[in-house]
Amino acid sequence: MGDQYEKHEALEDMLGSVSLEGSCSRRDFLKWSGVTVVGMTALWTLAAKAGETPLIIMDQAKGIVIGDPTRCVGCRRCELACTEFNDGKACPTIARIKVNRNLNYGVQSVFTGQRGQGTWGKGLVMQDLCKQCPHPVPCANACPNDAIVVKPPTNARVVDLKKCVGCKMCQRACPWEMISFDADTNKATKCFLCDGKPRCVEACPAEALTYAPWRDLTDKIPPRVTPTAIVAPAKTAACNQCHKR
Repeated sequence: MGDQYEKHEALEDMLGSVSLEGSCSRRDFLKWSGVTVVGMTALWTLAAKAGETPLIIMDQAKGIVIGDPTRCVGCRRCELACTEFNDGKACPTIARIKVNRNLNYGVQSVFTGQRGQGTWGKGLVMQDLCKQCPHPVPCANACPNDAIVVKPPTNARVVDLKKCVGCKMCQRACPWEMISFDADTNKATKCFLCDGKPRCVEACPAEALTYAPWRDLTDKIPPRVTPTAIVAPAKTAACNQCHKR
């Protein structure tokens, strides 16, 4: 961790050399830069010129699938399309889009399920979708084998099956429970946007799904659960230096 601390100190010195306040915190600088890809690219460039290894921050995703619950009819064709294309089998329980768990049929107020939607009294069917979280990415941080990686061309966060050992730590880290687990392969899976052509979007007969430019929805959609993953101490310390100083 000593080398990492020295790199952070070097970055502070570089910020001062470009007429910023050398004493500003990393949090202040991230606010100043707008935490944009352009801002971070400039920071990496400064680090490269100084011969220092830059901070490793996951590139932002370029797209996201968004659901419209007022259109969803609960047919679950999206779940089938997802697994048939990605896994070669019809297995909605491991789909990367979650509709079935929000189909809470029954008399109003008798069984409302986790979301309180989808009852006969209130017929909205919520489509749960991966948020393609911005840095720091909960599932990626929790993975002890660094098996959650960025995949071009969409920069989606995807499970590297060669690295995944099936520990399910990523599942416990996602506040929206969007990591699936395939018991046949003993591997975790998650939405990778089908390389820019999401099959769930194509399969929806009600046009209730849209593939759109990425936007941050992590602070707009309430979490389903409280994460219980244990992040490695080294990763926690590195994040503390960058985000909580």
